[in-house]
Amino acid sequence: MIVRSLNEIVGTEREVQAETWSSRRLVLAKERVGFSLHDTVLYAGTETRMWYANHIEAVYCIEGEGELINDETGEKHRIEPGVMYLLDGHEHHTLRAHTDVRTVCVFNPPCTGREVHDENGVYPLLTEPAETPTGKPAVKPAEKEDA
Repeated sequence: MIVRSLNEIVGTEREVQAETWSSRRLVLAKERVGFSLHDTVLYAGTETRMWYANHIEAVYCIEGEGELINDETGEKHRIEPGVMYLLDGHEHHTLRAHTDVRTVCVFNPPCTGREVHDENGVYPLLTEPAETPTGKPAVKPAEKEDA
């Protein structure tokens, strides 16, 4: 069982900041549970263009107001507390934050914690090395040489 508070994450490598947002990564790929869980704040007055070409993301708004735009269709949706959206088709999208917008996000495959959006708004698909039960990276046994 893992128990972790947001206060433990703020100011550590699990808190990733960009120009328009800050994301606190509560669960990451290294926990090996098949998803990552993020507490993300998009800053008031900003616009963030994203495209998760390598991930499926579910987003649940818990604070603030904004607007989600499907960049492929032009369709717009109001974002406010209690609204969820699922990017199950790798949609190009933009989130306009009218106020600070705080969301809880789930990614599959899980993020490692090092991801930031590239020039296309994409998170690269990063992986974690396998770990042993002790939490140390697994070492591949040396190949036997034929004598």
